Amino acid sequence: MSKAAKGPGKRGRKDNDSDAGTDDPGTVGTFETLRDEAEHFVHVKLYEKAIESFTKALDMKPDDKTCLVIRSKCYLMLGNAEKALADAEAALSQDDDGKKDIRALNMKAEALYQKGDFENALVFYHRGNKLRPELQEFRLGIQKCEESIDNSIGDPAAVHLEAKGDLSSFYKQNENLQNKKKQQKGYTKVNQPKKEEKKERQRPQDSSKSKTTKELLGQLYQDKEFLEKLFDSLSNNGNKTDDFIKGRACDGLEYLNSRSDFWRQQKPMYARMRDQKKAGGKGSAGNQGGDGMKYVLAKLEEIDEAQAEGRYQDSLDKCKLTIKRVEKMPEESLKNKPSVLANLYSAMGNAYLEQGKYTQALDWHNKDLDLAKENHLDEAESRALDNLGRTHAKMGQYQEAVDIWKCKLPQSKTPLESTWLYHEIGRCYLELGNNKEAKEYGEKSLTSAQEADDAGWQLHARVLIAQSEVKCEELEAASDSFTLALELAEQQNDKAAQNAIKKALQDVNDKIVERDGQGDSEEDQQKTSEETKDSDHEKGDSEKEDRESPKGHDHKKEGKGHKENV
Repeated sequence: MSKAAKGPGKRGRKDNDSDAGTDDPGTVGTFETLRDEAEHFVHVKLYEKAIESFTKALDMKPDDKTCLVIRSKCYLMLGNAEKALADAEAALSQDDDGKKDIRALNMKAEALYQKGDFENALVFYHRGNKLRPELQEFRLGIQKCEESIDNSIGDPAAVHLEAKGDLSSFYKQNENLQNKKKQQKGYTKVNQPKKEEKKERQRPQDSSKSKTTKELLGQLYQDKEFLEKLFDSLSNNGNKTDDFIKGRACDGLEYLNSRSDFWRQQKPMYARMRDQKKAGGKGSAGNQGGDGMKYVLAKLEEIDEAQAEGRYQDSLDKCKLTIKRVEKMPEESLKNKPSVLANLYSAMGNAYLEQGKYTQALDWHNKDLDLAKENHLDEAESRALDNLGRTHAKMGQYQEAVDIWKCKLPQSKTPLESTWLYHEIGRCYLELGNNKEAKEYGEKSLTSAQEADDAGWQLHARVLIAQSEVKCEELEAASDSFTLALELAEQQNDKAAQNAIKKALQDVNDKIVERDGQGDSEEDQQKTSEETKDSDHEKGDSEKEDRESPKGHDHKKEGKGHKENV
C-alpha cells in the first residue's frame, strides 16, 4: 500500500506515493510529486527548499494557483514581501468571472502589510472579510492594520487644536507671501539649471536614539554598528573599490534604518508603554509568557529540523525534555499549552513511526488524539487521526486504518482532502482483498477530484479503479479505465506515468487475449470429441454389417448345394 498522503495544502505525498502502475508506483505524477514535496517542506519549515520545488512545479504548470499561493507564503516567511506580492497578484489575475481566490487575497494583504503599506493592506483585508466573514484571518488582519495605522500617526481623537498664544508670526508670514506675489509681475527669465556635480553618498543617519534602535533591531544592531565603522574607515580618495564598498554599506544601513522605522510604526515605544499602563502592571507576566512561548517555538523548530534531517533519536530526546518543561509551565505563561503538548505528542509518534517502533508510535498518537478531543482542538484531532491511520497501515492492519480514516471523513473541509482520504481507504480495501469496496472508494475519490478540478488526483483515482477491476476480473472495464488514465497522463505530459500505464494496459489486454484464446480452444476440443464419437459410431455399424454379410452368403451357398444334390 502506498504511504498515506498528508492532506492538501498541509501535508504532502512523497515520490513513491503514486499508484499509476503495479510494478513501479513511483513513476506517475511528476507535477503532483513536486508540488506535494514542496508542501512537505513547508510543513517542516524548510521554506527555501519549498520555493525550489514550487518553482519546478510551476515550470510545468505555470497557472497552478495553489503553487503560487503557497510559494507566496514561503516568500513571506523569508521576509521577501516583493516576490510574495507578485505571486499573490499572479494567482488573483487567473480568477474567472470575478471570483476571488480567498487564499491569494489573504497573501496579498499580508505582503502589503509586511511592506509597511498598511492602508492598502487594510483595503484587501476588508475585501476578504466581505467575501468570507467567518474566517478569522481577515478579522485579525483588519485589527492589526488599524492598530499599526493608529500607532504610526496617532489617534486623531486625542489631538485638539486651539488658537492660543502669540499668532502674530503666522500673520506676518502670510503678509510677506502676498507682497511677493504682487511684486512678481511681467516676464522673468528663468535661470538655466546648472549641471549637478556628482555628490558623494553620506552615511545614512538614524532618526531615533541608539537605545531605541538597539531594542528594535535586536541582534541586527551589531551589524549596523559594523557597517557604520566600515563606512567611516574607508577614505574619500576616489578609489573605485572603496566607493563600491561604501555604496554597499550605505545600502545595508538604509535597509536597517527602514526596518527599524517600520517596526517603530508597527509598535512604537510609547505605544508599548501605554499598553503596559493599561494592563495595570501585568507587563512582567506578559514578558514571562513571551519568553516561555519563545522557548517553545525554538524547541519545536529544532525538533522539526531534526526529523527533516533524519535524526529521529535526537528529535525524541528534544521532545522528552520539552514536554517536561512545558508540563511545569503555568497556563498563564503559556496560554495555548494543550495545543503545544499535542504538537509534541505528534512529533514523538512520528519519530517512533520512522524508527519502525509502531507500538510506541500508536501510544503517542493516541495521546495526541485524546488531548485534542478534551480541548476541542479540531486541527490537532484531524492530524492525530491521519497519523493513527498511517501507523496502522504501516503495521499491515488495514481494517483498523480504514476505520480511523472513516472517522476523519466527516472532518474533511475541502474536496481535495476528501479525495486523498477516499483514495487511501480504497488502497486499504485493495490490500484486504475487498475489491468491490476498493472500486467503490476509487470512484468516490474520482468524483471529489473532479469537483476539486485536480488532474493529478483524477489520475490516481483512475488507476485505483483500474487495479480494482483487474482484481474483480472485469478486464474490459479495467482496459477502459487504464485508457482514460493514460489520456490524463498525456494531458499532463508525464512521460513516466505514460510508460507505467501503457505497461499495465498491455498486461490487461494480454490477459483478455489469453482468456479468449482458451475459450476458442475449449470449443474446438468439444467439436473434435463430438466428431470422434460420430466417426466411431459409424465405424461400429459398418463392422456389424461386415460381420453379418459373410454368414448370409454361406447359408445361400449351402442351400444351393443342397438343391443341386437333390
